[in-house]
Amino acid sequence: MGPPIIGVSENIRKIRELVEHVAHTGFNTVIFGESGVGKEVIAQNLYMKSPRMGKPFVKINCAALPEGLLESELFGYERGAFTGAEQKRKGKFQLAHGGVLLLDEIGDMSLVLQAKLLHVLQTGEFAPLGSEKDIKTDTWVIAATNHDLKQEIMEGKFREDLYYRLNIIKIVIAPLRERPEDIPPLIDYYLQEFALQLGSINVQKLDPHVVDRLMRYHWPGNVRELQNVLKRMLVLGDADKIVDELFEAPENLQQTAPPVPSPESNGADPAPPVRGRNPISELLEMDNKDLIANGAFSLKEAKKKAVDKVEREIITYVLAKTDWNRSKAAKILKVSYKTLLNKITELSINPPSGNGGYPLD
Repeated sequence: MGPPIIGVSENIRKIRELVEHVAHTGFNTVIFGESGVGKEVIAQNLYMKSPRMGKPFVKINCAALPEGLLESELFGYERGAFTGAEQKRKGKFQLAHGGVLLLDEIGDMSLVLQAKLLHVLQTGEFAPLGSEKDIKTDTWVIAATNHDLKQEIMEGKFREDLYYRLNIIKIVIAPLRERPEDIPPLIDYYLQEFALQLGSINVQKLDPHVVDRLMRYHWPGNVRELQNVLKRMLVLGDADKIVDELFEAPENLQQTAPPVPSPESNGADPAPPVRGRNPISELLEMDNKDLIANGAFSLKEAKKKAVDKVEREIITYVLAKTDWNRSKAAKILKVSYKTLLNKITELSINPPSGNGGYPLD
């Protein structure tokens, strides 16, 4: 039905445990995560480990259809219910009876449809368009979203009562950039899968230096982007060139972060950004290397300082470009508003002096 949950990170380990614990319950579940992290994979694993395995697994993308069409897809319709309805049609709730209905990108569902979905969840009944007769449904609803639904509740875009009705079980998948240790097992798994699709039996492993470079990449498209990269490598070869293209892409924020003036600059204009600069090398230049020799400086500490340094530069740059509007900056950085606020506090990022604080978001 779908791939297993691949990874060795703490986040993936906890998700596997949670899936094992809740799959038999049939409780409504929301899977949170950025686009491409594998939300459907988690939903499929919940289904496969549940008593509903063998019953229908039905998926619908709430962002891909306009409101009117989405309503008819969810609930079905009677003949003559609207122009073009020449025959009766079952909706996804009816098709998923006894099984699982995955509502992908539920954060994009309109408020009108949210109210109708809430009614189905509360009563277990719905009426197809053009019908006055209710139909009972026994469907396990699993929702997936890349939105911060709590923030959307505050903005009036998502119903709070629906949120709590859906969010009995909450599963959060971390973006791939926050769990680079999962990249090697993902590479091994998908290389085998794609090679089989291409009719190849023997698959050459990637060179360790290629894997290492892939672990350093930011992965804005998450696992889906990794899959596409591996497909290109299998078909075209020349893995080094393909990885070079990843780091040269303009959307890679790590390549466009502005430089930070050194203490010796005395306010002079900073040097132009250097492509492909290594934050670890900068960190070693910044800190006393003698600390490493006497064991007072761990790799874990070095990694954290380097990551904090890069994140501080990127966030400060984007905030400056948006006139320090945190809502706009969060959208550009593809993080939730709350996550950005936490990062600003954690990294001690403040508006320029005399700016008068943050503008209204």
